[in-house]
Parts: sequence; structure tokens; C-alpha cells
Amino acid sequence: MEHHQLAWWIAGPVLGLCVVAVRLLFNARLGVTGGFSELIGKLSRGSVRFDWRGWFALGVLLGGTLFAVLAGGPDFHGYGWLTDTFTGGARWVIAPILVAAGTLIGYGAKLSGGCTSGNGLSGNALVSPASLAATATFFGTAIAVSFVIKGLI
Repeated sequence: MEHHQLAWWIAGPVLGLCVVAVRLLFNARLGVTGGFSELIGKLSRGSVRFDWRGWFALGVLLGGTLFAVLAGGPDFHGYGWLTDTFTGGARWVIAPILVAAGTLIGYGAKLSGGCTSGNGLSGNALVSPASLAATATFFGTAIAVSFVIKGLI
């Protein structure tokens, strides 16, 4: 594989088609937090009878894992300051940081009743004012944090 990332001009339309398909098939919004909640809820009750959201979350997890395995293992690059800071023998630190960050994002999404993918993909496609405001907040916060990390603010 020459480049280990799917091209934007392929990924964007595929995600758009997924948003439309989920809306048409299930009359629902596409988002990862709903799938994660479905998995946790059913597994905590001892059931593996998931609805489409649970299978979607499993597909995201297993698809990412399969891609990493086929690409020769996890290759941490392109994570900005993480991959610039933790090099050589310290690269292992990147994985726990990403897991902790993902956990915090998931907790915040569950607490607030929506996630970045649900608001950014489905909510914006529906021109939901709340989703537009949420997505602007996500992007604004990411930009501000990146400026702080780079010492520009």
C-alpha cells in the first residue's frame, strides 16, 4: 500500500451515501455513540441481539482492526504532536493516549446526548441548527487547541 489512508474523494462520498442509506433504511441518524450505547446496553444484560447500531459499531471496530492487520500492524503517523513527540521506543505511549482521548470523547458524547459523527454527518445533512452549532463548536475547539499546542496563542 502506497499510502495507508483512504483518499478523501473516496471516503467523503462513501460516508455521504452511508448517511443517506441509514436515513432511508432505518429513518435514523448515523452516529457511533448510538452503536456504542447499544453494545454496552445489550452486553450488560447478557444479550448479543443487537440492532443495526450495534452491528455498525462492531463493523467500525472490526473494519479498523482488519485494515491495521492487513497493513502490517498499527502505524501511528499523522497524529500531529503525538507522533512528533513520541518517537522510537516511546511510540507505544500513543495508543493509551488515543484510547483515553476516545473514552473521554465517548463519555462527553453520551453525557450530552450526541456525538461528533452524528452531528457532523447526519445533523448537518438535515440542516439541524443544534447540529450546525455543535459542529462549529467541535471545529472551533479543535482549531483553538491546535493553536495552543503549537504555541501560537
